[in-house]
Parts: sequence; C-alpha cells; structure tokens
Amino acid sequence: MSKTESEAPCPCGGGTLADCCGPFIAGDRLAPTAETLMRSRYSAYARGETDYLLRTWHPSSRPDDFELQDVIQWRGLNILATEAGGADDTTGQVEFIASYQVAGRFDQLHERSDFRREDGAWYYVDGVEVKGRPVTVVKVGRNEPCPCGSGKKYKRCCQGK
Repeated sequence: MSKTESEAPCPCGGGTLADCCGPFIAGDRLAPTAETLMRSRYSAYARGETDYLLRTWHPSSRPDDFELQDVIQWRGLNILATEAGGADDTTGQVEFIASYQVAGRFDQLHERSDFRREDGAWYYVDGVEVKGRPVTVVKVGRNEPCPCGSGKKYKRCCQGK
C-alpha cells in the first residue's frame, strides 16, 4: 500500500485505511471481532481485494469461482446490530446496510451475516438479505447532499468518482 493509499479514508468509514481495515486486508493482522471482519470485508469489496475476500470466507461456504462486479461502486457502510462475535466468542452475527451505486443510481444491501471464529481467525460463513423494507432507488441531483453520508454535495463527492 502506497503512502497516498494508506492516508486515504477507509471505505468502511472508520478512519484512514492504514489505521482501520488496511492491515487486515494486507494480512498483517487478524480481525479481532466479527464486526471488524465485516468492516474489512466491506472495504475489500470497495477496493476490489478478491484475495482477502476469499481468504476470510469460511471453507464450508466459500465459492469455487468468485469475481467482483466492476459496475458496483460501494458508497457507505452502516452497522445496525451485532450479536456475539466478540474476542471470546466462536460465532457472531452482524446486521448492516451497505450503500452502493450502479449506473448513477443508488441502492442498498441490507443483510444479516453469520461469522465463525476458528483457530483465532474470524470467517464469513453466509448472509441473509433482510426483507420487509421497501427497496429504495434514488436519483440524486448534482447539488443535493451525497447519499453516501459524506456531508458534501453529490457533484463534489460520488458523482465525480
């Protein structure tokens, strides 16, 4: 990771990449909790880090063939709830909403993911999309606040990416 990359904001929203998810993605450290693994996996999706995603996917559910879709631009992560998944647990669950953009339109993935810790390492097992909420696809004007939550205008934030 270059100095410029390490100073970049972490996609999960937890500070700089170097101080947040970067060391986990690089393999320098293991995620201490299920939530930390969830955040680092989201950041890996946003950065196109397929190797990390496969490395942290539990072997019982890991796909044989996996490719990221280049058309998806991940825009923000909101952790809604965690159940267990701490440093002393062997299982955990994280509910989250991940915002994304495809072809200029915003949408969200609302999922409840299961994690398992084995030999000190947390793994993503599987996830279930949370139903019961209306799907919202938003068309954003250039001068409106960016839906990623940055506080900037859309034209100065995600529209320019």
